[in-house]
Amino acid sequence: VLIWRVHNSLSHWAMNFTAGMENFSLTTTNDSDKLCYPAGYPEERKPFFFLYLIIIIIGIPSNSFSLYVSWQHIRQRNELGVYLFNLALSDLLFTIGLSLWVDLHWRGVWLHGEAVCILSVILLFTNFYTSNGLLCCIALDRYLGVVHPLKYPVLRRLNTAVVISVAIWVLVISFNAATITWIDSYDLEGRRAVCFDVYPMGDRLVQVNVTRFVLGFLFPVLLVSFCCRGICVAVRSNRATEEQERRRVSRLLGVVLLTLGLCYGPIHIIMLLRDLLEHCRSPSWLFLPYKISMAMSALNSLADPFLYCFITRLGKANVTQVVHFFQGRREGNGQEVGVSGGVGLCKKHISISDMSIIHT
Repeated sequence: VLIWRVHNSLSHWAMNFTAGMENFSLTTTNDSDKLCYPAGYPEERKPFFFLYLIIIIIGIPSNSFSLYVSWQHIRQRNELGVYLFNLALSDLLFTIGLSLWVDLHWRGVWLHGEAVCILSVILLFTNFYTSNGLLCCIALDRYLGVVHPLKYPVLRRLNTAVVISVAIWVLVISFNAATITWIDSYDLEGRRAVCFDVYPMGDRLVQVNVTRFVLGFLFPVLLVSFCCRGICVAVRSNRATEEQERRRVSRLLGVVLLTLGLCYGPIHIIMLLRDLLEHCRSPSWLFLPYKISMAMSALNSLADPFLYCFITRLGKANVTQVVHFFQGRREGNGQEVGVSGGVGLCKKHISISDMSIIHT
């Protein structure tokens, strides 16, 4: 209810802002419209095709592995594992759905119909704001654990983390289903179908973008920044905290803050700029930065696995197991080749300790 009231108030402000801008906007002619609205998909789409393809190739296995790592946290009754599991699930679903955007950037036209277009846009923004919400939960969980370790124990229980994660999914999906429409997401330009990049923006989308910027980006950044500052002050003042533990917590929150700022900052700033440039809602010079900011937001699906695979202790242990496993297979294959070829090769043998790590 609170989120819906904030959305209504922001929508009312956006409507007044739009009406005020119309008084100062210039009447554009057909020639000026050509400068405002990009026609179709420019040739610059090819680099984005390869970038999205790389994200899919790396993102699917890395996020699948992250699901396994976070599940190990859950088995140890660690509430942080619940947030990490849902974060990996959101990124994995987004990465799988990214194949539709790869096809779009390769062909330059949408071939999958209106319904699939709407679903893909909903999936895109669902990943945006479930990730932001879960990153806030991770930062807040670490803040309570470090700054207030004996207070609010109910907020750091496994069942509470499950309820909060489900609530985030329900709220984000409900908001996207209510605000994403086919008018703003799908258009037929002659025989060319366009998905998501519909120009010009409708007045309703202007209101929605303001709400997205405030609730989906500005509020999470402020919350995570507050948690980071509080944790840094508490860790520095506590002499009992080991230096290694300080670095681990600092790296964790640093990755969270960088993910919010670098991956989601540009796209929300660009969306806000599109709202402000009401007299020319999609200037051609803004189109390429807009596509770049979309690509940066997609990189979030590669940044999140660092949270659990390279920062948490259990994540590092699981990565080490995988490395030892593939090293053992490679050395075993090399030994078979050497024997079959009759050539004596100097090789390292797998020690008993390595085997114990693999089977642990």
